[in-house]
Amino acid sequence: MVLLGRKNERELIDRLLSATRLGHGGTVVIHGEPGIGKSALLAYATESAPGFQVLGAVGNEAERELPYATAQQLCASNLGALEHLPAPQRDALDVAFGHVNGAPPDRLFVGLALLGLLSQIASKTPVLCLVDDAQWLDHESAHAFAIAARRVRSERIAFVFGARTVPEVLTGFPDLRLDGLGPADARALLRSALPDPFDQSVAERILAETRGNPLALLELPRGMTAVELAGGFALPSSVPLAGRLHSSFRRRIAQLPATSRRLLLVAAAEPTGDPALVWPAAQRLGVDESAATAVEADGLLQMSPRVCFRHPLVRSAVYESASPAERRDAHRVLAEVTDPAADPDRRAWHRSQATWHPDDDVAAELEVSAGRAEARGGIAASAAFLERAAELTVDPKQRVARTLAAAEAKRQAGALEAALELAARAERSPLDDHQRAQLDALRGEISFASQRGRDAPRLLLAAAQRLELHDPRRAWDTYLDAMTAALFAGNLTNEVDARDVARAVLAAPPPLEPPAASDLLLQGLALLVVEGPAAGTPLARQALEKFRGNSITTDERLRWSWLAGRTAAFIWDYEAWDALTSRQVDMALATGALSVLPLTLSTTAGVQLFAGRLSEAESLFQQAEAVADATDTRTAAYAAVLVAAFRGYEQEAREFIDAAATDFAARGEGMGVTLTRCASAALCNGLARYDEAYIAAESALQDPYELWFWPWATVELIEAASRTSRADEAMPAFERLTESTTSSGTVWGAAVEDRCRALLSDGPLADGLYRSAIDRLSPTPLRLDLARTHLLFGEWLRRENRPAEARDQLRVAHTLFTDFGSDSYAERARIELRAAGERTHTRSPDAPGHLGQLAPQEARVAELVAQGGTNGEIAAQMFISPSTVEYHLHKVFRKLGVKSRTQLAKRVLEAAQANENG
Repeated sequence: MVLLGRKNERELIDRLLSATRLGHGGTVVIHGEPGIGKSALLAYATESAPGFQVLGAVGNEAERELPYATAQQLCASNLGALEHLPAPQRDALDVAFGHVNGAPPDRLFVGLALLGLLSQIASKTPVLCLVDDAQWLDHESAHAFAIAARRVRSERIAFVFGARTVPEVLTGFPDLRLDGLGPADARALLRSALPDPFDQSVAERILAETRGNPLALLELPRGMTAVELAGGFALPSSVPLAGRLHSSFRRRIAQLPATSRRLLLVAAAEPTGDPALVWPAAQRLGVDESAATAVEADGLLQMSPRVCFRHPLVRSAVYESASPAERRDAHRVLAEVTDPAADPDRRAWHRSQATWHPDDDVAAELEVSAGRAEARGGIAASAAFLERAAELTVDPKQRVARTLAAAEAKRQAGALEAALELAARAERSPLDDHQRAQLDALRGEISFASQRGRDAPRLLLAAAQRLELHDPRRAWDTYLDAMTAALFAGNLTNEVDARDVARAVLAAPPPLEPPAASDLLLQGLALLVVEGPAAGTPLARQALEKFRGNSITTDERLRWSWLAGRTAAFIWDYEAWDALTSRQVDMALATGALSVLPLTLSTTAGVQLFAGRLSEAESLFQQAEAVADATDTRTAAYAAVLVAAFRGYEQEAREFIDAAATDFAARGEGMGVTLTRCASAALCNGLARYDEAYIAAESALQDPYELWFWPWATVELIEAASRTSRADEAMPAFERLTESTTSSGTVWGAAVEDRCRALLSDGPLADGLYRSAIDRLSPTPLRLDLARTHLLFGEWLRRENRPAEARDQLRVAHTLFTDFGSDSYAERARIELRAAGERTHTRSPDAPGHLGQLAPQEARVAELVAQGGTNGEIAAQMFISPSTVEYHLHKVFRKLGVKSRTQLAKRVLEAAQANENG
């Protein structure tokens, strides 16, 4: 009856199920106040899904601290399908569900593994996943569900969530807000619940106050006396509806015998609904079968086959109406009957809730549970266990240690405000110097996570200096964190900048022998900042060699390879940049450590950009954004602003670059602000607006100690200077650049130096330098720099009245830029070609059969197919489902006019060869 008047809602569910049967899955979040009919609509979905495998789970407020508890509910009946998943995904779910021990799986990896499991089931029959009370999902399950639900568009999988309000992790999905029943349906439902006699004015008042809420229409009359029903007493309008329902349930509970109330309380405190736990525990409190009969007769509780309350409000009403002592008794008996071998964590939690005073035994047990939760990837649960352990710890020093550990776990879980609150709590206790250093490090890491720059360098530097005496290994890691934070902050930092960190590093006691790769990287960066490329490049190169070797730990490689790759780009070592970032991506995918991927993928996108693969670069930073969204990791549009600049769609690029600059400034990322100025210069050079390019590049070079992007900004400055009669003004910047390129000793560095020197020269010297740069770049993957060199050489030849030679160079440049999808630079080459006497026709990258017409995700799929990847392997690498890979592949086949993977691989290879040959 509660679905009376829900025609539109039922039709939405029907459409979702129909589309899912056809392989077009989807998701809807049904939300509304308690009792509005969400569960009834989910029940309708079940009834309307013949031929589907229906999987159900219910969020439980008492289990919000247990990692993957609700996800395990959903998958419980299909765990046998795990054996068909790729090993990394199978292992991720096994560890997350506590079946085996292993390294903590990344939340995104678990979500993708869940998608893989559902896809296995959906290959045989459509799947409907119903998740009720989603507002009470544990943190890890909520993210796993969201990750899977975002990727079912090409699957026979549907998700339907029910929640009071839309949980933050589920925002962005289609949602359906349920309002009350219409007047006629509400009256019919109320009439079925009212006894005779009743006063019509009472009925009208109930209808007005309940606003058509089905549960309220059924339950509120049960809480009213016969006199109230017959006499027309009004309901208290100042109390919210949920509160009135809550009060109604509490009144009904209060009328039950004491033993029945104790049974209800034990059931409310036991979240799994297992009668084998609830009944023995209740018996220890003197509950007999008559109590069960009474609560079942009243309709508040069902004892078989699972212990289930009529509504979640009943559970909360039972628990909140009990006294603290009564609650402790309920948790005590539940701890006594919970098997310590089968479910040690739930037993520890019950023991902690049964304890009202500090108890070291219980605290120690909670600490062990925290370790188990962390091993399953449940960082949020680990933090909750540690926080409660700290509250129950007797020794003040150990209490502080556990509080700091809880704060660190909160930070890792992304709960930054909660982490700061715990840090403040720890600070109110006496701290030794080591704990003070840990507190400084924690606050610095929180500052860096929330705003890349600002205060983080100062806090992290102070922490590193304190840690030197207590934990040298962590001290050096914290110094590298401080250096990273200072480089991100640039000239927007507060008080401490990269020079301060670098000087402190160089003055610190040397690292333990042999130095780790990260230690060499830190020392190399410090020298680069303070003394320049000539001093810092050799040590940086040693660090890169060590990172590329096999002697470093997995943790070190995962944590710092992106930074090593970025350093490789700075010292013009393209090969190391490519190798380090590619290896880190592969390792992150293999181990499930996906939280490192946003930075790594963004850095890898830069590798693709300089290879002229703009679509692949776009696909990578789209993947970076998807991973960051799924893992609550902040990312920024570093590679994206450069790609926008080289695409050259002026209005779109300017809007994007300006928005990125505003975001970087707000976050205190001076490095990002510098990059946006560099990108503006590259955009303007492509548009042949050289005065604007010079001004933008000059502004990017304002901070003389900015490390990452000044070489690229200098390249843009010199090109703009050569076209605006500013060669003399650019010479100081060029001399600084040559120190960097000469120190690098790489082909890339030498080629860039040759080209820039040519721009500032004339006559035979310029001719020879251009040719030298082209000869150096031609055998390399650095197609973007090669194309720019051909363009600049062709323009110079035309101005030297050598049109035939100019056309040869400009044709190559035009072809390359067109293949890249670099509109502005291709147009610049076309205009120069026409000026050199050639009648050009624009070769559009969108022409039928041309790879340039592929969207970024399609281009990435095509590339991976050409490399021999299966749909499953491609899905794992791109964080989508195999069906979505197939969906993209069909579109690629149609756009390129190919009929097989072999033909596609041939087409991609031919395009790559044509690109290489110019």
